[in-house]
Amino acid sequence: MDHISNMLIGIKNAGNAGKSFSSVPFSKMKEEIASVLFKQGYIASYAKKGKKIAKTLEIGIAYDGKKPRVVEVARMSKPSLRSYIKASEIKPVKHSFGLMVLSTSKGIMTGEEARKAQVGGEALFKIW
Repeated sequence: MDHISNMLIGIKNAGNAGKSFSSVPFSKMKEEIASVLFKQGYIASYAKKGKKIAKTLEIGIAYDGKKPRVVEVARMSKPSLRSYIKASEIKPVKHSFGLMVLSTSKGIMTGEEARKAQVGGEALFKIW
């Protein structure tokens, strides 16, 4: 089961359905991804909810007017096939209208941040 993909598709589907929140099971990696998406404006908010056993990550869906901010998501690295990329190979997504998210040795960051820091890593997904 691909937990990151489930989180991303949940955000996309909640936006298409006109919902204001999407809730996914909590993990530290999902929280870091949500932090990057929040800083880039792809989600409106995120918060950890619940106690020790049943923690969830509640994600606020961002809209441009009535249109959801997340239009499409493309998963690059999967549990069955990991995809690694060098800093020199990082390219803009959708002519800089999109975003690539990577898991690097310095944490979860966007493709642009990774290129500036000259670090490569596992290419998680593209979002636009």
